Amino acid sequence: MTRAAEAPTRNPASENRAVVHRHVLGLSGGRDSAALAVYMRQHHPSLDVEYFFTDTGKELPEVYEFLGRLEGFLGKSIVRLNPHRDFDFWLREYGHFLPSPNTRWCTKQLKLLPFRLWLRPALAAGQQITSYVAIRADEDDRQGFTPKQSGLNVVYPFRAAGIDKQGVLELLSDSGLGLPRYYNWRSRSGCTFCFFQQKIEWVNLKRNHPEAFEEAKLYEKSALDHGSPFTWSMGESLLELERPERVAEIEADFQERKRRDRGRIPINPLRPPRTDEPTDIDDLYLEDEGGGACLVCHK
Repeated sequence: MTRAAEAPTRNPASENRAVVHRHVLGLSGGRDSAALAVYMRQHHPSLDVEYFFTDTGKELPEVYEFLGRLEGFLGKSIVRLNPHRDFDFWLREYGHFLPSPNTRWCTKQLKLLPFRLWLRPALAAGQQITSYVAIRADEDDRQGFTPKQSGLNVVYPFRAAGIDKQGVLELLSDSGLGLPRYYNWRSRSGCTFCFFQQKIEWVNLKRNHPEAFEEAKLYEKSALDHGSPFTWSMGESLLELERPERVAEIEADFQERKRRDRGRIPINPLRPPRTDEPTDIDDLYLEDEGGGACLVCHK
C-alpha cells in the first residue's frame, strides 16, 4: 500500500520573514524623470530609491553629463542597465529595418527588456517592487507602463501631487540642476537617432553633433539597401534633408510655426514669458510631423 503524501514541514522562520519591498525609478536623461528623482529625494527621503538608466549606447553626450550632475545631487550612484545586445545587434535581427513609430523595437529591446531582466530575479524571489514613473498631472493623454509581472506596482507621483510641466521646471531650477543641455536645441529625448525628432531637430543634430548625424545617414542607407520602407525623418532621407536649400526651408518653416503657435500657448500670469529663454520645441504643435514620443525614452 502506498503511503499518503506527507504534509510539508513547516518553517516558522520563513513564514515570519518580512517581504522585501524595493523602490525603483527609471531615468531617461531627460527633464521629467530627473525632476521626479529630485521630488522623491525631497519629499520621501526615508525611501531607499534605486535609480536606474537603460543605456542604448546611442545616447547624446549631454545625457551622460546630466546624469553625472544628477548623481551629485542625489548623493548616490545611478545603476546603468546596459542591454546584453546593443543597437547594432537588434538592427540586424530586425532585417536592418530602422525603428519607427509603428515598430518601436528600440524601446522594446533596449529599454523595456533590460528593465524586466534586472527585476526578474527579485520578483521570482517574492520581492515587492514599486516603480515610480514621471507622467505629469497635465498629461492626461499619456498612458503609463502596464506591468505584467506579479509583485510589480507602478505609481505616478506627479499626477497624485498635481505637478505639471511648470512644476517640473521649478523643481529642476530650485535644485540647481537646471535642464539637460540638449534642451537648448532638442526636446525629443536623449537618444541620438530618435525617430520622433522634428526635422528642425535633425538639422540641429547635424549642427551640434555632425559625427552622430553621419552615423545616422549610414544606418539609413543600409536600411534602404535592405528594402526598408522607413527613413529616420518622415517623407525624406537625411541625405535629402541636409541639402543647404532644404535646411533653409526647414529653418524658415520652424520659425513660422513658432510665431504662429506661440499665440496658442496659454500664458501664466504668475510667470510672464522671458525673451532670453530657449525655445521649448516640446511646446509647439507637431501634427504636421506626426509628433509624439516613446514614454520610456522621452521621460
